[in-house]
Amino acid sequence: MSPAAAAAPATGPEIRAFLKSLFDAAVAAALPQNCLPPHLPERPAKGRTLVLGAGKAAAAMAQAVEAAWPGPLEGCVVCPHGSALPLRSIECREAAHPVPDAAGAAAAARLLELAGQAGEGDLVLVLLSGGASALTPAPPPGISLAEKQEISRALLRRGAAIGDLNTVRKHLSLFKGGRLARAAAPARVVTLAISDVAGDDPAVIGSGPTVADPSTVADARAALARYRVDLPPAAAAWLDDPAAESPKPGDADLARAELKIVATAADSLQAAAAVAERAGVRPLILSDRFTGDARALAAMHAEIALSAVARGLPAAAPLLLLSGGEVTVDVGGQGRGGPNGEFALALARALDAASAGASDAVSRIAALACDTDGADGPSGLAGAFVLSDSIARARAAGIDPAAAQAENDSYGLFLALGDALETGPTQTNVNDFRAVLVLPPQERGA
Repeated sequence: MSPAAAAAPATGPEIRAFLKSLFDAAVAAALPQNCLPPHLPERPAKGRTLVLGAGKAAAAMAQAVEAAWPGPLEGCVVCPHGSALPLRSIECREAAHPVPDAAGAAAAARLLELAGQAGEGDLVLVLLSGGASALTPAPPPGISLAEKQEISRALLRRGAAIGDLNTVRKHLSLFKGGRLARAAAPARVVTLAISDVAGDDPAVIGSGPTVADPSTVADARAALARYRVDLPPAAAAWLDDPAAESPKPGDADLARAELKIVATAADSLQAAAAVAERAGVRPLILSDRFTGDARALAAMHAEIALSAVARGLPAAAPLLLLSGGEVTVDVGGQGRGGPNGEFALALARALDAASAGASDAVSRIAALACDTDGADGPSGLAGAFVLSDSIARARAAGIDPAAAQAENDSYGLFLALGDALETGPTQTNVNDFRAVLVLPPQERGA
């Protein structure tokens, strides 16, 4: 074994620790205190600096601004319940995610109120991160919050892609799709964003409250039809109103608005890859923008790992497959799960199915799938480890893996095995993180 490979993981505990170190590096690369300060704009010559923010990283982003800003600040940010942080001069509110609540509606109203107070010489610094869309419901007249909540639940149950979900949200909102920047005009608006969307499209991050919206009411209707979601009468009527259309590119009210992305999934995967290389592990980043069904993506990752082994790889240094993006689940069961847990269970089952004819190959594969915000769907857990004997241990514990998957109860299984990962809120969000480790023949471990 080469000296570089000697630092690579060989036993079960080492494999877990190594995979966790990769996740930690990915999260650290996207933490606001690390990624935000270099992108701060200049302080306005005469006007105020007003900070408005929303998302899972909003509180930490506000803290980072307060620590680095050279002058007075005021404003308000909203983050998910349980993730508020102490701030000196910026108000911090909490609201529900992923289904909006009354606290979120009040926060959205407050942010719009403050934006409307900005003058031409002021700087409006908007701190945007994943989760902002759900945290800032601003229903148009006639549409109740309860109706917006049910629309969001229905889309989530159907496994709606984040782009489709946000297209609907933009056109049932007075906040999203460029409307926050419109409220702040003619002030200068600078948005610093941590991207949680595949492709890092500014119009999709947090439903793009400060950028022109290329999507249309027709696109929203198409998304609702695609996921078989019927609107209540008031919402359907609103989509027939010209006011439902969002600001488009070239809108004069957005002329002084700009956006900078300060952290992405690609950045986090590169950080994890660097950790792997230092440990003598060869990283391969498959993509930072995978979307679609979690089970289908798990089957693809299993096939790549097994194919590598079948071709005699890795011969010496371990191989690491890294990927990001945002997968979805079409929920039909009542279990405790999430997209990354669903991926992990499907991957474990795919490897187990291959074990009869390739037991040596399967014994050399392990994985970790997590959400970088620390909350995989509604589970309250970050993700789960997959080890070579995960399915065997589940069966030994009297758990039917197929039944668990059918019930969308991935974390019921992984918690029973001690293979679930709980981190609490990480104060950032660049979405899914997946690492699949393939060991050389002499370095297998469960």
